[in-house]
Amino acid sequence: MMKYLHYVLFVSLFSAAAVYGQNSVSATTASGAKTKSTVSGGTKRGPVFRATKDQILAVQTMLKGKGMYSGEAIGKLDPATRDSITTFQKSNGLRASGTLNRATLEKMGIELTEGQKAIPISNSSYASAKSSAASSPRRAPFRATKEQVHEAQKLLRTSGMYDGPESGKLDDTTREGLKKYQEAKGLKATGTLNSATLEKMGISLTDKQKASGGTK
Repeated sequence: MMKYLHYVLFVSLFSAAAVYGQNSVSATTASGAKTKSTVSGGTKRGPVFRATKDQILAVQTMLKGKGMYSGEAIGKLDPATRDSITTFQKSNGLRASGTLNRATLEKMGIELTEGQKAIPISNSSYASAKSSAASSPRRAPFRATKEQVHEAQKLLRTSGMYDGPESGKLDDTTREGLKKYQEAKGLKATGTLNSATLEKMGISLTDKQKASGGTK
């Protein structure tokens, strides 16, 4: 009888140990799957904008009509087509990427697919203000002519604001006289002969100076 009880107790303990071990393995496996799921999930990338063959064909046809593309309208985005797209983008305020993004297709007046409409336009699709400013020609600095400096010196001498020679040179003494005149006339005391000062003195501007705008 005692042996039978020992046998039953042994079997019960063995069964309990087996169940515990199986549960531990299951828990570990479940934990591992969760971790893997979390890692594999990560940060999802947004949809990539891709032009369709029909759109590329329409682009090539349009660019040929504008004289920007001399190749065949085959619906493939080849190097010649990319170069033509780059030329179009540069002349339309877009970033010269050579790719058919949403901003470029819309500028060309080519209809988007429903999937493409769901993808917002990236700010990087447009040419930056910095690059536009860099490509714009800078205005030439305003400079008074020798004759204008001579007339200004003559006027300043008459007004008692300058006692140097009428040399036509904008030297330090002349600049000091100009500052006195500008302060007396409510102008910014720069000591330079800008357009505002010349006009106040009644001295005519050259056509080139009028075009440059000068410094008021």
